[in-house]
Amino acid sequence: MADASYSHPLFSCRICQNPIALRDDLLSKRFVAKSGGAYLFKHAMNVVVGKKEDRQLMTGYFSVADIYCSKCGQELGWKYVKAYDTAQKYKEGRFIIEIAKILKEY
Repeated sequence: MADASYSHPLFSCRICQNPIALRDDLLSKRFVAKSGGAYLFKHAMNVVVGKKEDRQLMTGYFSVADIYCSKCGQELGWKYVKAYDTAQKYKEGRFIIEIAKILKEY
């Protein structure tokens, strides 16, 4: 019998293949992060959330926390903790993961 955890397409850490996010949780492919393109996810798994800090980003001022792979420690992106602009509130609790840091698996 196939491993149930891999029955859905998922994204995993490029370095250690630790599962990071499910395809079903992908909200948008139109984001930009430090290394270039990034995806916005509803949920992320197997990540360590770093210290919260306020940061000026392209779309406004946010309280964010960097996220890291729980297995190898690679920085993957960030979690939106708080949006100071009401138009950006939909990002709260969501995750930005850099495309360059993950692999798509089936």
